[in-house]
Amino acid sequence: MKLASFSTHLGSSFGIVRDETVFDLGKRLGGRYADLKALIAADAFREAAQAADGAQGDYPLSEVTLLPVIPNPEQIFCVGLNYADHVKETNRETTEHPVIFMRVPASQVGHGQPMLRPPESQKFDYEGEIAVIIGRGGRRIAEADAWNHIAGYACYNDGSVRDWQLHTGQWGPGKNFYRTGAFGPWMVTSDEIEPNAVMTLVTRLNGQEVQRATTQMLIHGIAKQIAYLSTFTPLSPGDVIVTGTPGGVGAKRNPPLFMKAGDVAEVEVDRIGVLSNPIADEA
Repeated sequence: MKLASFSTHLGSSFGIVRDETVFDLGKRLGGRYADLKALIAADAFREAAQAADGAQGDYPLSEVTLLPVIPNPEQIFCVGLNYADHVKETNRETTEHPVIFMRVPASQVGHGQPMLRPPESQKFDYEGEIAVIIGRGGRRIAEADAWNHIAGYACYNDGSVRDWQLHTGQWGPGKNFYRTGAFGPWMVTSDEIEPNAVMTLVTRLNGQEVQRATTQMLIHGIAKQIAYLSTFTPLSPGDVIVTGTPGGVGAKRNPPLFMKAGDVAEVEVDRIGVLSNPIADEA
């Protein structure tokens, strides 16, 4: 099942995406769940599926504005330096534990919405990634049980303002400029992607492939990430883990390849879909 957050002229809602059609669960479930995060917290996937069975959709997909899959997560964790080729191109060393930084919700946009290059920098870089959405929360989750805590998966573009990222050893500023990242187009629920499934990630800029990897190439796998993060903080339904980007980032190419207004960045995951965003200059 594909679940998305979206807006129309009537406001924001969430629903099932099927055959280029959106089933508005906010309306169909009588307002029992405020948003997609609330549906996940209630583990109401069966109820959601039943609400769309045998019915016509409420909107053509082309007529809604897709929002970040979870517009209001409590926590967005990002894992850095998690593919060997990316570690190599950055001249760093593989670490025993995952490298973790955070993003804020305002730094994200949904599928089809412009990722904004800020006027303070010309070094706006792409980072294609796979995002994990937490379903069942918990603390000190064992790796063997981690898969039971996943609600679903989505595509992510961890758009990075490189010079601001490297002002100091802390990456936060370069990862959190307003509307520089993208999260979508929807989440595919975990019942459709088996534990430890091999997923292929491809990033394209203006149709040219710039990154390619599979989840087999992750240094710290998804289950380990969940176990590690839940050790130092409780995970909650709707929390997001952005699992790492492979080699091929623009800053490490010769010559460098940065995103500019008019470009289109795509992140495709074979089991999920394609997240596509135009690039625009922030006004």
